Amino acid sequence: MPVVHVYVWKGFSDNAKKRVIDGITKTFTEIGVPKEAVSVIIQEIPKDSWGIGGEQASEKFKDVQPP
Repeated sequence: MPVVHVYVWKGFSDNAKKRVIDGITKTFTEIGVPKEAVSVIIQEIPKDSWGIGGEQASEKFKDVQPP
């Protein structure tokens, strides 16, 4: 059954993780997948290890904090 990998910046709050897990699970249940069969794996990546448009996210998004 589905295994969904979600990559986020380090520091994502527990509340935000719960909302992501719940939302992804609900999406799959809407198409008939039993919720017990849905796995969601959230992996936090430091901003300095994440590149966007040729820049480290830690530089490009200095002022942005994860939810």
